Amino acid sequence: MPQAQENIESSWSWVVLLATLVVQSMTLGFPPCIGVFYADLQHDFQASNSETSWFPSIQIALLHAGGPICSVLVERFGCRVTVMLGGVLAGSGMVAGSFSRSLSQLYITAGFITGLGMSFSFQAGITVLGHYFSHHRALANALASSGVSLGISLWPLLSRYLLEDFGWRGTFLIFGGVLLHCCVCGSVMRPVAPKAETAYPPPNKVPEPGCLLTCGRALQRHLAFDIFLQNQGYRIYTLSVVWLLMGFMVPQIFLVPFALNHNIEEHKAALLISIIGFSNIFLRPVIGVMSGWSMFAGHRVYLFALAALLNGLSNFICVISASFSVLVFYCVVFSISMSGVGALLFQVLMDIVPMNRFSSALGLFTILESFTVLVSPPLIGLILDTTGNFNYIFYLASFFLISSALFLGLSFFILQKKNKEKQMMDRVHEEPASEKDLNQRYTEEPVTQPHSTVMYVTYVTSV
Repeated sequence: MPQAQENIESSWSWVVLLATLVVQSMTLGFPPCIGVFYADLQHDFQASNSETSWFPSIQIALLHAGGPICSVLVERFGCRVTVMLGGVLAGSGMVAGSFSRSLSQLYITAGFITGLGMSFSFQAGITVLGHYFSHHRALANALASSGVSLGISLWPLLSRYLLEDFGWRGTFLIFGGVLLHCCVCGSVMRPVAPKAETAYPPPNKVPEPGCLLTCGRALQRHLAFDIFLQNQGYRIYTLSVVWLLMGFMVPQIFLVPFALNHNIEEHKAALLISIIGFSNIFLRPVIGVMSGWSMFAGHRVYLFALAALLNGLSNFICVISASFSVLVFYCVVFSISMSGVGALLFQVLMDIVPMNRFSSALGLFTILESFTVLVSPPLIGLILDTTGNFNYIFYLASFFLISSALFLGLSFFILQKKNKEKQMMDRVHEEPASEKDLNQRYTEEPVTQPHSTVMYVTYVTSV
């Protein structure tokens, strides 16, 4: 099953990259198009904004919360099987959702089952990409994330076209068949030989561990609580992104209802989401290439914070005017900042944690994200039902994004400053000892010692 280590960064790596790009276009690119079905779902189920918002929030939350389960499946069966299993679940959930007779049934089928399947396919694809690329990892992540942009561009237009002819039920049925193509993408993700350095030593079978100890080891293995407690950079970054996502998904879900509320035609409202996705197709690879430059090595987290800050400030454009031309300008500015966040999100995480713990770190990272992603759309929908004013939800989204960006940038600046001061202090303490050794070396008589065999062990770690 494992292949030669030389296959890393080989020609087949780019085939895997293409498959990951398609998987991300079908999984992460799908939730933003749900706004196209928003009015139809409200009409058919006679539901409020808050009740309807639970459908995309459950789907997106499961898309993130499936990380620990995905980590177990990846370790047990490999990335290929996990991606294919996710495709089966995602497609089956959408097909079952097309027959839903109530919102609760839609929550379970197209929300829970489809979201869980998308999580398996998406996160296993990200994991296998980290193993296939080392030197070009920043570029590979940026190119793969452009699949999200491709999906955001095509899903709304396809949704609008199919909705007019087949209704939302027929469209969900067709989408179920489309999501099954994740199985095709997963089939090309051949396994890579594991590294000689493993994260955990082979377990000691004597004595047999108890149930609590076994559960504790499993949690540590698949949910990186030890990294969260020991790695301050990972802790700051995770908490910042969790807070950021409270406002990041709001414009993508409520932009189409916002445009329809201001008497913009339906096809133009759907086009706004496609403009965001189309711009991301070109912007994400460019930002990914720039982030891979040596001048940004060790500073990518600041680029991420800057992109989040611009994303928060861009939401104020919608408050100024709701005309179509202004909203098009908003989509362009929003897509620039969104490209930075999307291209750097997982690359910064790979910079902070070693790759042999990336799967478990990603699991904890995404499951913490899922709580805010689950709560955010219904909370925003409740505010919209209470006030009836869309401006408040854009103000709230800006608050979350701007505060998260400032906290992340300042925290990492202080953290790096403390690390530099600590390194300087260590050097100061080492200098006297080094000078003493040199004096002894030149004053004492040389002593001839027998030759001994010395073995040097070197290894490369991705941090």
